[in-house]
Amino acid sequence: MEWITVPEKGFTLREVRTLTNRNVNLSEELEKSVSAILEKVRDGGDAAIRELTKKFDGVELSDFRVTEEEMQEALAQVTPEFLEVLKEAKANIETFHKEQVRKSWTKNFRDGVELGEQFLPIQRVGVYVPGGRAAYPSTVLMDTVPALVAGCPSVAMTTPPGKDGKVNPNILAAAYVAGVKEIYKVGGAQGIAMLAYGTESVEPAFKIVGPGNAFVAMAKRLVFGTVGIDMIAGPSEVCCVADGSADPIWIAADLLSQAEHDPRAAVFLITPDADFGKKVEAEMERQMKELSRYEIMKSSVDDYAKAFLCKDAAQCFDIVNKIAPEHLEVELPDPKQYLPLIYNAGAIFLGKYTSEPLGDYMAGPNHTLPTSGTAAFSSPLGVYDFVKHSSVEMYNKEAFQKISKKVQIFAKAEGLTAHAHAMEVRDED
Repeated sequence: MEWITVPEKGFTLREVRTLTNRNVNLSEELEKSVSAILEKVRDGGDAAIRELTKKFDGVELSDFRVTEEEMQEALAQVTPEFLEVLKEAKANIETFHKEQVRKSWTKNFRDGVELGEQFLPIQRVGVYVPGGRAAYPSTVLMDTVPALVAGCPSVAMTTPPGKDGKVNPNILAAAYVAGVKEIYKVGGAQGIAMLAYGTESVEPAFKIVGPGNAFVAMAKRLVFGTVGIDMIAGPSEVCCVADGSADPIWIAADLLSQAEHDPRAAVFLITPDADFGKKVEAEMERQMKELSRYEIMKSSVDDYAKAFLCKDAAQCFDIVNKIAPEHLEVELPDPKQYLPLIYNAGAIFLGKYTSEPLGDYMAGPNHTLPTSGTAAFSSPLGVYDFVKHSSVEMYNKEAFQKISKKVQIFAKAEGLTAHAHAMEVRDED
């Protein structure tokens, strides 16, 4: 863990970005490779999907849609206990996300002028669920339940197949609990291409959401414009603000819970107490040796763990807001008092019993979060990502006549005479 003492005057945003840079920008070489995959799927359809699945996943698939038989086989493999946990998590996620639903509205703003907004679900969305280092049934729930709460009539999910040509049973069990009926065994950039462009057997989506590896992230970036996307998700990160009142064993465990995701995952400890921070560092070294994903955690901690030593709480949160972390834990006495100081964080966990994994699985708020500093300008995945809204405008004759000349003056000032003419022809009515 690298130790950084924050100077009296603090750090600028530019300095914090330099100190916390993980070099996760997507390369030109990667872009070239992904572009070739996208083009192949766009032009080759189903045949290209089969070819690329054989190449990258090592499996030949004649039909890459999950069948009802495969779903039932998967459900038979998961334990009843896990199925009940999935159902409880789904209920919590659904209940929370229902609070985000917006209703269409209109209002009379002036005499004869009715204005408003119409909120409608996106008619078809695609959800990418990663495989690779681990299977994430939690992501199935987090990324599909809000779409269904939003009222999207068509939700297609895709995830990489295993070497046996099947999808991890926990993934399928989560899809079953969420209520997703259309599932494909296609991963990587080819999965994104399938959702964006469609094939002979798969209708394209209007928007694609969900995290993935660098190939998936690049594919989402390149298809943006053809379809909408939620975000470009980078490696995970967690930031913890804590002092000597916290338990260093607990803080170390929370930091490692994100380090185990990826060798490029970042962990940040921000504290006014150097002795406490050293105890946390020692605990991290001790605990990771006892955990199953040691090599991944070791790489993350060695390369991307930072401890910021601050003079007080105000300086701690100044650093937080400049990092704009994906996950932020606040383990200081009376943690809620610091909420007004926090401007930039994807998800905020207050208090020693609100460990970050609660948010990953069971609390209810979404765990698909902005990473790599993007929490400064973007938000967690939510119902609003699956909804679009249109403005609604309606004038009666009297209201039109009252404003027509002013619109014509405005249009002519911009040199748009046809705009003015569209008003003039109605003046004669």
